[in-house]
Amino acid sequence: MVKILGLSGSLRAASVNTAMLNAMAQVAQEGIHFSLYADLASVPLFNPDLEGHEAPSVHALRAALREADAVVIASPEYAHGVTGVIKNALDWIVGSGELVDKPVGLLIASSRSLYAPEALRKTLVVMGAQVVEGAYLAVPINNSHASDADILAIPDAVAVLLDVLDVLAAAVQARSETAPLEA
Repeated sequence: MVKILGLSGSLRAASVNTAMLNAMAQVAQEGIHFSLYADLASVPLFNPDLEGHEAPSVHALRAALREADAVVIASPEYAHGVTGVIKNALDWIVGSGELVDKPVGLLIASSRSLYAPEALRKTLVVMGAQVVEGAYLAVPINNSHASDADILAIPDAVAVLLDVLDVLAAAVQARSETAPLEA
């Protein structure tokens, strides 16, 4: 079973990014367990002085990322940048390394997102994540208020979600085949 964890870069109740990840969970194929990490709002602002004394919510995020075989991040672009929600979460795991060599996919729900996806990709690469090219895609959703049911009714969107799941599952499989044997 391949475990894929979704992170939404939006805390908005009616977030299309969260809806996209919820839709992904509903279409996940056999052999893939997809779950959405739903507690990013409780992760405090990053403060290096707290390293070693992190809040329980930081430990929970790190544990969820460690348990996942791959990660999908769906995030809007705010003022040509990465959202504070995602940047803060990533700041908490730079030093602990939960994304090192982990396959990561990026979903973009807006054709207007021109800068943040590439900035996020660069940040993830610096952190040692394996940003999987075939899982770095725009999802054809033209409604910024789309629910997961709305997304599931868009065949092209569902096809992209399924492709991302397949590509990430293949990256996890390839990673496990090339991983050195533990002594």
